[in-house]
Amino acid sequence: MAVHYLEFERPIADLEAKIEELSKLSETASPGAFDAEIEALRARTQEMRRETYSKLDAWQKTQVARHPERPHFVDYAAGLIDEFVELKGDRTYADDQAIIGGLGRFRGRPVVVMGNEKGRDTITRVKHNFGLARPEGYRKAIRLMELAERFSLPIISFVDTPGAYPGVASEERGVAEAIARSTEKSLLLGVPIVAVITGEGASGGASAIASGSRVLILEHAIYMVISPEGANSILWRGARTPDEAAKAMKITAQDLLGLKIVDRIIPEPPGGAHSDPEATLKAVGDAVEEELMALEHLSPDELRKQRAERFYAIGRAGLQ
Repeated sequence: MAVHYLEFERPIADLEAKIEELSKLSETASPGAFDAEIEALRARTQEMRRETYSKLDAWQKTQVARHPERPHFVDYAAGLIDEFVELKGDRTYADDQAIIGGLGRFRGRPVVVMGNEKGRDTITRVKHNFGLARPEGYRKAIRLMELAERFSLPIISFVDTPGAYPGVASEERGVAEAIARSTEKSLLLGVPIVAVITGEGASGGASAIASGSRVLILEHAIYMVISPEGANSILWRGARTPDEAAKAMKITAQDLLGLKIVDRIIPEPPGGAHSDPEATLKAVGDAVEEELMALEHLSPDELRKQRAERFYAIGRAGLQ
């Protein structure tokens, strides 16, 4: 499968092309003829990747967060959740595959798990509507949260969406009301909910399933009220560029942690989550396990109080 390189990764792509070229030449030359050169180039590539990813700006992080090869919900479910059983439908209208959820075991612990799924190729992207959930997706999420509360199960939520689907049919079926009720349900749950922003979390479409007891974010993920392109169009009438908007909006994990909008940053491998999905899944699993262990001793009332205090505190630091 062809590797998808981002624009700022061109120097890395050139080095890896040289490695591939030398590797092919070594097949026709004497054994070990180019081993030293290949090893030196590999070391240089790794160093360049570490250096590049250590100083990404907000727009570059946006591109990484949207990288098509980053782990998706289906990967997290397959890698972290044993005995996963998907539950479909909102019991009102239809099943929305932009949000997937169900029951399973996370490291021996029974849980409810849900998240956005964008799809990887044309067929799956159409099936999952590019991660753009309709009202029935959020009503399915509410149904899952109610199930979790009924059986005292913690919830793990994986967030990766450009927003809710803005089509006419979605509006006719009450997408704003569905998002509001999903957010309300998240905030009032009597069970722990750990949300992980794994890629891009945009608008109410993300916060509807991200309003958890703890909100974690991957190192190069982003969380925002609107996309940089949308902000540039609405606020500046297209007079600026998306990279200027991304910087002004403070959407990176590091900015969000400083603003206390997220609680924890999960480190990514050098080169981003897509460069080593297995290591990413382990890091996410370890972080989620630690957070669940810290929350499991709290009573339903204590969980509601903790969640209320957490969200009421957002934005108040600058007023004091």
